[in-house]
Order: sequence, then C-alpha cells, then structure tokens
Amino acid sequence: MGRITLNKLSARRVQALTEPGRHSDGGGLYLVVDESGAKRWVVFYRFGGKRREMGLGSLLSVPLARARECAAEIREKVAEGLDPIAERRATVPVPTKLTTFGEVADTFMADRAGLWRNDKHKRQWRQTLEVQAASLWVMPVAAVDTKAVLAVLRPIWFTKGETAMRLRGRIERVLDAARAIGLRSGDNPAEWRGHIEAVLPRPKKLARGHHAALPYADLPGFMVDLRQRPAAMARALELLILTAARSGEVRGMTWGEIDFADAVWTVPVDRMKAKRVHRVPLCPRAIEILASRRLAYSEPGDLVFPTGKDTVHSDMAFTALLKRMERDEITTHGFRSTFRDWAADETSHPREVIEAALAHLVGDDTERAYRRGDALQKRRALMADWAAFALSAQPPSSAAGSPPLHPPDSERSNEDG
Repeated sequence: MGRITLNKLSARRVQALTEPGRHSDGGGLYLVVDESGAKRWVVFYRFGGKRREMGLGSLLSVPLARARECAAEIREKVAEGLDPIAERRATVPVPTKLTTFGEVADTFMADRAGLWRNDKHKRQWRQTLEVQAASLWVMPVAAVDTKAVLAVLRPIWFTKGETAMRLRGRIERVLDAARAIGLRSGDNPAEWRGHIEAVLPRPKKLARGHHAALPYADLPGFMVDLRQRPAAMARALELLILTAARSGEVRGMTWGEIDFADAVWTVPVDRMKAKRVHRVPLCPRAIEILASRRLAYSEPGDLVFPTGKDTVHSDMAFTALLKRMERDEITTHGFRSTFRDWAADETSHPREVIEAALAHLVGDDTERAYRRGDALQKRRALMADWAAFALSAQPPSSAAGSPPLHPPDSERSNEDG
C-alpha cells in the first residue's frame, strides 16, 4: 500500500479558496466549496467494499487542525474494522420529550444553512414552513399524519400549485429527518408517489404557475404601446420581452456582459437561477436598444439600466410601468410564459431549443453531461422569429424611432417608469 500524502492545504489556502468543488488535504479529507461560497469538510473512506462519505461540519465551526484530527480518527476506526458512520448513528441521542415539527425543521434548516443557493432560498424555506405550515409547526413531529398534511396543502393546492408542491416536498424532507433520528416511524405522510397523489391531482393538471401572462396574440399590440414610451424602463421591458429573460437578469445587466460584435449577451453564473452561464442571442432591435443607451464613458461594470443613484432597480419598477400602461393584470415574469406558449403553438422549433432559450435545464445529469453545447445558433433563429412576431404590428408614424440616450431626470427618479 502506497504512502498517504497528508496536509496538502495550508490555513491560508483554506481561507482563500473560492473555486466551487472538492479540494484535497490528503488522507481522504476534502474541503468542499459550494456554489454559494460556503465551505465544509468531508472525509471519504472505503468500508465493506463501498466508498463512504462522512461530513465533519462547516469551516466556520471546524478549523483545519480539528478537521485533520477527525480525519485521522476516522482512518483509525476503519483500520480497526469499524464503520464511523454507523458508529455515529448509533450514538445519536433520542430526546425524551415530545419534539415538535418546528424544532426538527429548525435543526434541519440550521444544518443546511451553508447549502442554500442564497439568502432568498433560505427565507423561502422558513416562510413556507413557519407560515404556510403553521399548524404543523407546533405539533409533536411524531403526531403529524396525512390528515394534518392535507389540511396545510389543500387551501393553496388549486391556486398556488407550484408553491404547494414545494411546501409538500419540504414537509416530506423534515419528516424524513425526524424518522432518521428516531423521532418517527412508518411511512412519510407527505410523500407524493403512492400517497398524496392518490388524493390530490397530479402537478401537470394544476394551473401553471401564478404569474399572470399576456396571451401571445395580444403581444404585438402591447409592444406598439410600449415602444411609444420614452422611459428607460420601457426599453428595459422591451429588451426583457425580446430576450425572454427574467426580470433580475435585465435589471442587473452590465455593459461588460454585452458583445456587440457577435450580438450576444452573456449572463454570469451568479445572476442565473440555474447557476450556470447563459448566452442570449440578441436580435437587431435588442442591439438597437442597447446601442441607444451606451455612453462614451460607460465602463464594463456599469449598469445598463441604473436608477438615478446608479443602483439596480427593484422589480417594482416594471410593476409600476405596467400599472401606468393600465396593464397591471399581467406580470413581468408572465412574458416568459407568453413566449413559451407562442413557441409551442406557432412554431416548429424543438422543445429543447425553446427550453434552452428560457435557460431551463433539460434532461437528467447524464444527458446534460453529454450535451455540453447551448444551441446558440438554433436559439438565434428562434429569437429572430420571436422578435419578428412581437414587432409585427406597425406603430403610428408619429412614434419615435429610437429612445433617447438620457431619460429625463424626472423619469430616472421615478424608477424610469
């Protein structure tokens, strides 16, 4: 057996590492840097012919020296024929008092604090479990049954289908955790397959989402009205529609993300929901909008659509614009649904290309691993067809051709509405 190389990392290196992935210290000990930037320790070892992974905790609570001590202890146990994971599970204390669902949920969320994609994701978990599952929060976790779960889900199941399904999944995971530490036994009353699905409709039968969308037949007329408005946020909304982008992606757009020569907008990983870089083909009108706003002194990090204080607009800027257009029955995010419906109903573009234009992940991990391209040229053809449709209605001849470079100060201070 070869000699084990230990202590590859230094304390300074551990603090400086930011690249997501596993970084070896030797002897099976790894520092894992998550996409969120959180750092945690894991030890890999083989037992019974199988590779096992044992977590040691976050870097905040377990410094490098202690992680090495723990890894050494694990190697010693394995050498003695003991399984450290099995030993840990056998020593988990089972509380004698009645533990509530809320107490288990609190522990579950605290243990995963460093794994959430961002603070918003963390807040969503707590909000759904504390507020929408309030009746479960105070119940003994062992007493949560199907009736209690359905009482939480039914009030929102038919009106907020996506939220209800997420809530169900989160309840299921908390109850699974309770069973793992001996606080519950038997089947999980929140499990979908073979249980809740027998009582409530399948997700595909629910109303899609909760973002009110404009019917695509009405889009060309809407665009005529939008293009007659000189405000910067009107141009931002027009660009959002032509690119089928999310609100935050457009509001946070910087000049360094735009390649005018190749007509491509590259959205960085930290601003993408799927946490992967997304290239967006830009149609001629999109390039025209961007060119009209570019100033001679624009820096790569400058926002394309800043507020009067050079900060990112809140999503309410789009909401206010739609309200002034007397179209507050629709939502900004709903334009992605408008695009999706049009592409599916009116074109022969492949579903995979349409989903890629929306920056949706298609297929399982294996399929995505073999399909590394992003179908940019196919998406460029799709988005050209979309722009042709969206701009197919002719504006009045008196309408201005291109928006002004500088929106009036009064508009900038009013969120460019």
